[in-house]
Amino acid sequence: MQRTGVKMAAASSFTEISCWDRDTVTKWREFVINTGVPPIPGGLKHPDGAGGFFYEQSSQLLSCTRNRIIHWTTSGDTLQLLEVSLDVHLLYNAIQLKVVNCNILPGGVRIYETQNNVIILFVTNQTVHRLVLPHPFRMYRSDLITESTVQSIFTDIGKWNFRDPTNCYVIQAVPGLAPTSTASEAWLGSDGEAIFALPSATGGIFIIQMPPFDVYGQVNTVELKQSSVMQRLTGWMPTAIRGDQGPSDLPISIAVHCLEYDAFIFALCQDHRLRMWSYKDQICLMTVDMLEFMPVNKDLRNTVAVGHKLRLSFSPSTGLYLGIYLHATKRGQFCIFQLVSVEKNRYSLDRISTLFSSQERLIDFRITSTDIWAVWQDDESQTIIKYINFEHSNAGRWNQVFAQPLPEEEVNVGDDQDPRETYLERLFSPGRFTSTAFLKALKIFHRGDDRILEPSWDALRKEVIRAVESEIQGNVTEYEFSQEEFRQLQVQFWSKFYACCLQYQESLSYPLAILVNPDNNMVCVLKKGFLTFLVPCALVDHLYLSSDEYLLVEDDSVISEDPDTAQDILSLVQCLRLINEAISMEMAFLMESALWQLQSPEKTAEKILNELLANDTENVIEDIQNKLQDVRNLVSALNILLREMCYEMELERNTNPDQPLSVRLNLSHMYGSGLAVSAVCQSVYWIAVTRFQMCRDILVLVQFVLRLGDPAFPGGSEQLFQLQQDTVQQASRLLWSYYLVLWTSQCETSNVPVDTLESNLQHLSVLELSDSSAFIPQKTTSGPQTVVELFFQNVARKQIISQLFSQTGATPEQMTLNFPEVITAVISYLMQHLWPTGSSFLFPESLMGCCQYSQLQEYLRLLQPWCDVNMGSCSFMMGQCNLVMGEGHKALERFCEVASVVGKEDFLDKLIRGEEDEAASTPRMQYYNKVLRLLEDMGLPELVIQLASIAISETANDGKSQAALRTRIFKHHLDLGHNNEAYEALTQNPDPSRQLDCLRQLVVVLCERSQLQDLVDFPYVGLHDEVVGIIESRARAVDLMTHNYYELLYAFHINRHNYRKAGTIMFEYGMRLGTEVRTVRGLQKQVNCYLAAINCLRLIRPEYAWIVKPASGAGFERPGASPKRTHDGEYATVPVNRQVEILELKDLEKEYMLCRTRMTLAQHDPSTAAIAGTASATEMVSLLVQAGRFDSALGLCQIFKLPLKPVFEGLAYKCIGLQFGGEAAETSAWDWLASNPLSSIITTKETSATDEAWRLLSSYLDKYPSQNAQHHCCVIKKLLSHGVPLPNWLVNDYKQVNAAGLLRLYLNFDLLEEATELVVEYVDALLGKGHQYFGIEKPLSAVASVVWLPYTAIDQLLQALGETPPNGRSDQLRQKLLNKLEDYHSQVRQATEDFTYHRRRL
Repeated sequence: MQRTGVKMAAASSFTEISCWDRDTVTKWREFVINTGVPPIPGGLKHPDGAGGFFYEQSSQLLSCTRNRIIHWTTSGDTLQLLEVSLDVHLLYNAIQLKVVNCNILPGGVRIYETQNNVIILFVTNQTVHRLVLPHPFRMYRSDLITESTVQSIFTDIGKWNFRDPTNCYVIQAVPGLAPTSTASEAWLGSDGEAIFALPSATGGIFIIQMPPFDVYGQVNTVELKQSSVMQRLTGWMPTAIRGDQGPSDLPISIAVHCLEYDAFIFALCQDHRLRMWSYKDQICLMTVDMLEFMPVNKDLRNTVAVGHKLRLSFSPSTGLYLGIYLHATKRGQFCIFQLVSVEKNRYSLDRISTLFSSQERLIDFRITSTDIWAVWQDDESQTIIKYINFEHSNAGRWNQVFAQPLPEEEVNVGDDQDPRETYLERLFSPGRFTSTAFLKALKIFHRGDDRILEPSWDALRKEVIRAVESEIQGNVTEYEFSQEEFRQLQVQFWSKFYACCLQYQESLSYPLAILVNPDNNMVCVLKKGFLTFLVPCALVDHLYLSSDEYLLVEDDSVISEDPDTAQDILSLVQCLRLINEAISMEMAFLMESALWQLQSPEKTAEKILNELLANDTENVIEDIQNKLQDVRNLVSALNILLREMCYEMELERNTNPDQPLSVRLNLSHMYGSGLAVSAVCQSVYWIAVTRFQMCRDILVLVQFVLRLGDPAFPGGSEQLFQLQQDTVQQASRLLWSYYLVLWTSQCETSNVPVDTLESNLQHLSVLELSDSSAFIPQKTTSGPQTVVELFFQNVARKQIISQLFSQTGATPEQMTLNFPEVITAVISYLMQHLWPTGSSFLFPESLMGCCQYSQLQEYLRLLQPWCDVNMGSCSFMMGQCNLVMGEGHKALERFCEVASVVGKEDFLDKLIRGEEDEAASTPRMQYYNKVLRLLEDMGLPELVIQLASIAISETANDGKSQAALRTRIFKHHLDLGHNNEAYEALTQNPDPSRQLDCLRQLVVVLCERSQLQDLVDFPYVGLHDEVVGIIESRARAVDLMTHNYYELLYAFHINRHNYRKAGTIMFEYGMRLGTEVRTVRGLQKQVNCYLAAINCLRLIRPEYAWIVKPASGAGFERPGASPKRTHDGEYATVPVNRQVEILELKDLEKEYMLCRTRMTLAQHDPSTAAIAGTASATEMVSLLVQAGRFDSALGLCQIFKLPLKPVFEGLAYKCIGLQFGGEAAETSAWDWLASNPLSSIITTKETSATDEAWRLLSSYLDKYPSQNAQHHCCVIKKLLSHGVPLPNWLVNDYKQVNAAGLLRLYLNFDLLEEATELVVEYVDALLGKGHQYFGIEKPLSAVASVVWLPYTAIDQLLQALGETPPNGRSDQLRQKLLNKLEDYHSQVRQATEDFTYHRRRL
């Protein structure tokens, strides 16, 4: 049902909205002003007072003083000043001034502003004071406020000198102030001087003038006399000279109107006369007797005026208006005058209007150029606020202001309710009690204990519980009592505490003043404990809340253009009011309880009707029936009321992006303070309360009409049918809607930890609904906060303000604010956002964003049975609540329900609007993707799998969606360790590229988890080559020592009996280990790899036992890697026609032995691992020789057919070292000797390392013979080159094989003596003496084989001996050699002759 058809006009009434800061205690900064005056003996105690100040530009949209107020209260010697703003939070905004031994006059505070300063003037019964503070324009860098928290003008007040004589003046005792009058006035002169007007004790007006605050000067005092003479107090004349002046002239109310160079002082005196003085000319310009304007004044003529009040109002268009309230017993009268200038210095009053009031005790009133606003308190201490347009009043009828009621006096505690929890809920419900009321009540319970409480509502709540529980325990006199007795005790003391709080709340609600800002039409009521705002009341609420006396004189044209329709509506409203008055609290609770339990409101209304019929002792039902007879068209009247109460309309979304950023930032803070948030949301609450009751009463009335039937229904059966079919349904929907708004206005928010909030925002960022920063809760108070306040403060407010000011044609600089219009529009927009059946779904979305899931879940529960709007969106929200509450399967059911309505609701459209996944071809698929991502982000893989499986069944013909969903299923099965299910999902993926990606991920993950058996066992039908390629690429791309892809591939091939491929993989693995992992562990793995490769080839028939050697470099590159480029950026040429190298089993065995040797060496000396890892066989021999591992070196030489010479040379060098190395060398030699064990062990004697080394050398020479004893030769060369004497065994061994070679070695190393001896021995051996030592089988003889001598070497020896410098030894050696040669030659000749002889004989 939308708001169409007949539209009611705006009402003329207002609703009072209480607003107070819910921080526990206002942080007042206290300052004591001690002027040194003594207290006045028997001085009168003045009543409390209050007032306020609006900045001149408070109505300007872009002013820094927009919506900014300073208000104050006075009590005794204390003045409390508080600066508040509807837009921003003000720091250091509360000060408390205490003037020692003085009482501040109730109306003695005035605030003025200049271009640079805000000046506060206040008056006590003994002193006057001036405070000068910086103006907000001077405090901020710009007129535009772009921050949510700014400093108050009171920030630096501590620097002010309160006792400066130019700003503080003590009033002299003569003439002194009138003790019975509290009238006062203060203003700024044209030159900036501060002027105070006070009632003099003699009946005149006492003037005190302070010089401008920035000019040094003296304080001047003067007195305005009835004789129009101004006399200075310094020249005070005695009474006889100045004449007598009776106390009847004493001013009881003073007001001032400032002119450019003068000021008119108006004084309403005790003699009922109004006197106007010229401050400049020092004369009384006018005297008017106010009793002349009263109809009956005889009783007042002889009495002293008490309770008269005077107020002024000036506007350039209308001039100066005077509003005078004349008080009489049991009645009062307002007279409005306009000041008229007759001629120079002659003035008169032109009466504009006279208005009467029956209320007796007027608290305060204000006038504007058109209206009077007044606040009274009746005999029952009820606050009454009214206003009237004095120019166009309708028979003097005042317009109503529906005052804020106090909390209910009694709390009903149900039988199934806990008394403590019930009372705590009522006490701490937002907007019911101030913290001050709690503190005062606690002092009563603490019996004077003034403990300082922690400034938090949680601490205050705990203290209340402690105090009441302490009282209960203190009154328990028996050890045992029944549960019912304890319950009664609880109710007794909790109700006592509640009554205390209610009493103090009532005291704090006492009105002190009313404020009216004529610039923006803001009206405020200042009370003892807080501030209230007057908000326009809608006509439908006005009619329902107004009493019968107002309804009887209500203007029909305001209700409807049709008089008959207007009368029908008035009669209908009277019926509803009768029902409302007849419904008891129990009946009202019955409807609320039914809705909370999701029961039918129609049936509940019928139950209430039955109760009314059964308990109708005052004939209310008869009165209702009589009133119904006056309604001509009941259905039409009901429909008009229902339409007026409905907010089901389309929200406009106009914004103005062309506004400068600073302007947008400034507007974003409008109504952002806790005061404004409280005012707006309290207004929403009272609208919901009123209209909920109204809808309830409509349902009861309709049920009554339906029960009456056709005979009693004037509309006939057709309208009765329409009433039953349409009106009941509409009223029920409205009742539900307002109940929900009412519930949200009372439902408190939950305190959410920052980390929980950040986690929630992270999850919701997946949904891409809006900027996540908009959902960061910013509490405006430390006290309880409702979800509506949270929503308005953080989300709705900025949108509403932007929407409100984007619809006007004026620029922001030209716009002025009208408070009633703005706040009415803001409330209306907020109601539209909160309306359950409206187009906006922002409220539930904000609850989700602010992590208020318990409240959101309850909100959706209350929506479920009746709301048919945004059903899919509500299901989605409920699913999100279930997710957060840990009910994943319920959430999944909700999400699946939503899929069928995707594309039909705005919120769901926004949900999928940011989805740009190419795989999502339909809105439903986009929705599934969003939800799947949400579930993934919240870490719920099981739900992802289930939802993806459901989505697959709906996308049978969509290959892309199928591929994306099966990929998701694969991923989460794999994450959960469901390897078989993951493999199955992989094989069912229709997209080859995604399938390959999944396969690659499967391989990597299972390898990382070491679940290799599963990886090897999968059949990989049609994917065998891909698997191998993936594993190979991974094996070649990752660190060899961290991952075991080569081993996996080996197992994979072995499992499939592909031994050659398995051997190739292990050989490649070994090659890479040798080049990349040069450690002992790497060499060990390399040995195992080569051994595994050898085993693989041995399992193959010999003719197939070969592999292709993997190529280095490019052969290890990953498949699909980007091509390499040169330094010029060109593609590098890829080598072609690589030569293929075939490796057989023997080649692998050789590599195995080489690798094993490397490992052995590295194990012996780990420092050599890096070098040995890639060393060739030749290099390895050298390394082994250096390490003393000669056995291994000789074995390697044998395998790779390398010469053994380096080994023998190395061993010979070792022996040399031992020969001359000493004990240290001997000790260290045992290590390498132990690695070369000898076959024979000497046990007959002790042996040394040197002996063992020589024995090892000897054994190797014997074990590894060579042609011409080359090994002996190299050993001898090594020894001789180091000057080491040759061991006899070595000489004997060598000369037996190659005596000529030994001779040449002697000659090469210039060992002439040894060479000579060798030749002599050799000749002797040829001649038959010791021939066996030279390997000669038969010595020289005619029948033996031919023998020979190395003549060349011998000739060299002879030459060398001959060239030696002459000495006896060389000559002897040469001669000895020659003699031996001569003997040899003779024997040769003889043998030759014998041989010849024998040949001849033969």
